[in-house]
Amino acid sequence: MASEQRGSTEVHISDIYKYFPFKLFGLTRDELPALAEAEFEAELELCRANPEMIQQYLDMKRGSFRVGFISDTYWNTEQLARLLQACSPGLTWDFLYASCDHGGSKSETLFKTYLAEQGIDAASSFHIGDNDSADVKGARRHGIRPRYYPQASATFASKLQRETSIFELFSPDQPSRLDHGARTLRRAVTAQSAERTPGFHLGVAVLGPVMAAFDAFIETRRAALVQQGARVSVGFLGRDGFLPHRIWQDAHDGTGAYLEINRRISLVGSADTLEPLCELLSRVVKIDAATFADIVKVQPPAVMAFFARYPDGIASGRELTDALPDLMDPCEITDIAAGVRTRLLAYLRAKIPDFGSCTDLILADLGYSASVQKSLRRIFDREDINIRLHGAYLLTLDDAFDDIADDDSAEGLISDRVVTPHIKRMLIRNVALLEQLCCSAEGSARDYRDGEVLREGDQRPAAQLALAAEIQSGALSYASRARELAPRYGLQPYADPAITARWAAAVLGRFLLLPDDDELVLLSGFKHDVNLGTQALASLLDANFVNDLVIARGIAAACTAPAPPMWLAGSFAALSPSHAYLYVLFGTNRLPPNVFGEAQCGTLQVGLFKSDGQASLEAVTVYHTGLGDLRLRIPLSRRMAVTTIALPLAKLAREGMLHGVMVQSGEDAAEAARNPAPKAIADARLVYAGLERNGRHFRAGSDDGTLLIPVDAFEDDVAIYTVALTSLSHDRILAVGDHNGSGAPSATLNWRNSDINGL
Repeated sequence: MASEQRGSTEVHISDIYKYFPFKLFGLTRDELPALAEAEFEAELELCRANPEMIQQYLDMKRGSFRVGFISDTYWNTEQLARLLQACSPGLTWDFLYASCDHGGSKSETLFKTYLAEQGIDAASSFHIGDNDSADVKGARRHGIRPRYYPQASATFASKLQRETSIFELFSPDQPSRLDHGARTLRRAVTAQSAERTPGFHLGVAVLGPVMAAFDAFIETRRAALVQQGARVSVGFLGRDGFLPHRIWQDAHDGTGAYLEINRRISLVGSADTLEPLCELLSRVVKIDAATFADIVKVQPPAVMAFFARYPDGIASGRELTDALPDLMDPCEITDIAAGVRTRLLAYLRAKIPDFGSCTDLILADLGYSASVQKSLRRIFDREDINIRLHGAYLLTLDDAFDDIADDDSAEGLISDRVVTPHIKRMLIRNVALLEQLCCSAEGSARDYRDGEVLREGDQRPAAQLALAAEIQSGALSYASRARELAPRYGLQPYADPAITARWAAAVLGRFLLLPDDDELVLLSGFKHDVNLGTQALASLLDANFVNDLVIARGIAAACTAPAPPMWLAGSFAALSPSHAYLYVLFGTNRLPPNVFGEAQCGTLQVGLFKSDGQASLEAVTVYHTGLGDLRLRIPLSRRMAVTTIALPLAKLAREGMLHGVMVQSGEDAAEAARNPAPKAIADARLVYAGLERNGRHFRAGSDDGTLLIPVDAFEDDVAIYTVALTSLSHDRILAVGDHNGSGAPSATLNWRNSDINGL
């Protein structure tokens, strides 16, 4: 509007507030100056001087240069002067220009005005600014030499926008703007690291801020215990406590111990019955005799005979758990546990110099249910060690803390007081990526000898370990620079623990749940070390798996897919940013099933051809999805002996995109429908009869166009064939209403503006 009326976009703050809805808030226009002044007071409180620019200013003054400020701003010259001196008391200048006072911006006429009024030769003038268009191109247009001082990159700005969206989903009742300067600090540190490698930059821009907040959280807990008179030691649990330990050492003069204790060792060491061992083994998908012996350090004959009964000597963890009480005497496990405890305690005494004199031990870890802490408590109690244990975790499943010993404690930076348990479980479902980035480059502990750790081999690719080290270096650099810059900028990013926790959740949530394409490319090759005495590596990303599940079962079912893939959100993002955002909405309970679920929109007769040459027509229900796609499910029983399904595709759509044909099987229809691992029918095996096909696109010349789907023999009793497509020949497809009160679906498809009235 200002541009139309005055030929320039430059306005004063009072011009902006002329359009304020005064009556909506019970105000009159007489209060316009007070509103503008209130905003200016907020600006005075929140604005900070850039130390580098202050140093540049001082250097120029010492060089006897005339120095001043030129700004595109709706604050007038007097207000701009107040703002500058509030940021840096004692600051002076030789000239000061505010664009709103001169009716033109730096991109327009402000530089021309400055040169004319100051009587300065443009070639001898030098301008520093952070806007490529206004400061660099605008200055150069008038013959002024520019120096570009870059702010954070556009890519980083995009991350910040996504973080704000995540913050507002995670903490809808909290303001997303004020963070005690945490984001300003990130901008400053990141801008200084812009020329480094992508991995280093990821550590600086994303992982570093989260780990720095976690470090501050641990220090707050330590300081509180010290204030109570406790003699405190801090231990970081390996392997994914490795990066937090490095940041702590850097900030606390090399203190803090790195303790390579995992759930497997601590559970076995705390056992006085078979129950802890059974609990551990029940989580193992597959296990063999060698792995079992590596965990428990013995080879009971009955257990070895158990494995010998299975193909290749491999059984499921659940099968072993069910049989174990009949295969081992409880006395055996108590002897094993005693040996583990002796070796573990010798290791702790070697790693923690003041172990014998400390009263409280903080165990820092990524999380989640304090299983190692609980096991250590049982070990300490059995050995009469009176050291209180305090878990300091990044992420916590707080409902798992009810059995923490009364004198101990456990607390998470991102607890149920910060985000809901539902959101927390979504984060933990995707936390394997964070574990790999924080992890040490060595194999997991398997035992101890003479106070030293014995490790398993590390199966992760060398390229992954190198990239993780690069990202960790960036995180360390951020933490170090942030400690240096925060006081120089007058920032206190960790002053309010609640705000710190909410923003840590948003930064971590954005990274894990809404990764950008650069991050997907960078991290696509990562593998997850299963780490239960196995040599298995699981994929973090598998977009095809998610796509197949969306086709077979829909968005909501894909959002609850079990691992692998370990990084489910990343797998959604590999399909599209929209898929990733839908997953986030699901995890925050903002994906209404009656919008994104399926709704019946008619029936279709399909042909079933059997092995004996006979054929039959069966009516199947047609559904539309929340994204407007069509989905059909064709259930078959093994008794039917069907070899081919004939789907009259042209009667659904003369033109469209076939997303795929998936097969799920089970003992009955319900089990088949729940099968989380659908199998795709290869495109090359589908026959397009009477249809033109180009990739997934098809076009029919008549209603006779048919898709022929081969049916392979299946071992289960029931198989469900799901066909998903998008119609390109019709408008919005409407759900079927219950017009006759029977609840039965209509026999037609409810096309809107369609030339097809029925099937």
